[in-house]
Amino acid sequence: MQTISEPRTMQAWADATRARGERIALVPTMGALHEGHVALIAEARRRARRVVVSIFVNPIQFDRRDDFARYPRTLEDDAARCAAAGVDVIFAPSSEAIYPEGFQTAVEVAALTEPLCGKVRPGHFRGVTTVVTKLFHAVRPHLAVFGEKDWQQLAVVRRMTADLDFGIEIVGVPTVREADGLALSSRNRRLGPEDREAARCVPRALDAAAEMAATGETRPAMIVARARMEIAAEPRAQLEYAELRDPETLEEVEEATAPALLGVAVWVGGVRLIDNRLLVPVEAERESARSARALDGPPESREAERESARAGRRGLGASEQRSARSARAADGPPESFGGQDR
Repeated sequence: MQTISEPRTMQAWADATRARGERIALVPTMGALHEGHVALIAEARRRARRVVVSIFVNPIQFDRRDDFARYPRTLEDDAARCAAAGVDVIFAPSSEAIYPEGFQTAVEVAALTEPLCGKVRPGHFRGVTTVVTKLFHAVRPHLAVFGEKDWQQLAVVRRMTADLDFGIEIVGVPTVREADGLALSSRNRRLGPEDREAARCVPRALDAAAEMAATGETRPAMIVARARMEIAAEPRAQLEYAELRDPETLEEVEEATAPALLGVAVWVGGVRLIDNRLLVPVEAERESARSARALDGPPESREAERESARAGRRGLGASEQRSARSARAADGPPESFGGQDR
């Protein structure tokens, strides 16, 4: 594993790797790596020959100077974790390398950045999309892997990548959680013992809302109110937002009759925690089950496939398999044998 700090050196490595016909996967991070990042690296490793992890605490995506100053920086520990996970390159540029003197360009996505975190953190996503663009140009990956914990960020990066024709596959990986349900985050290490215990109200709120949706509640106001109730019950927690949105457009939903994204942001002990849950209404689950059964085909076709498999195990040839199916057809449909597809 090697560490590269200059964008042009990173580009040279990427060009040579591409010339050998090897796929490159990028895992963009701000460091302070944890098992959630390791899951992203593992997914990258499954999809590409070479894996690059970028470690860069991006100053222009922080809306508060104190938050940027306190963000954990643990490059030595991060490097050890990357080496153990099989990373090929750590790209760890300085702020001056990414934003040299005179830098004045920004990349911005419109509608997707307006709700949720965008509403309370002005300029945040402009900082994200600008730095991700810079990382894409430096690493020149075939694919990039992001966590679904930052669902809005993932949606914004996907939109930007498609709109600007980057030709990079964007891969989302499900949120990795601790045993009590709290989403893994680099910010968790800033929680003291009492605040860490209080932070459990976040997954409890998501669980409570998901239970309501699963049992038939479709009114967004009621579902969100249930989540708010769990947060309000914890005196050390302060809710910033809880909203139900379309998982693709991030627009508000009028009725939760299809899968909907519940996004929350909660302050605990001066630490801002975000999380989300895709809520699947009971009717949507039933429809999904019906669709899955429909894809299996009618009973006759399923029985034919099973007979073909059985015949294959017995060593029958294709013509013998067709004869077996013809004989069954002459006997009538499965219903004539007790009413069940056996």
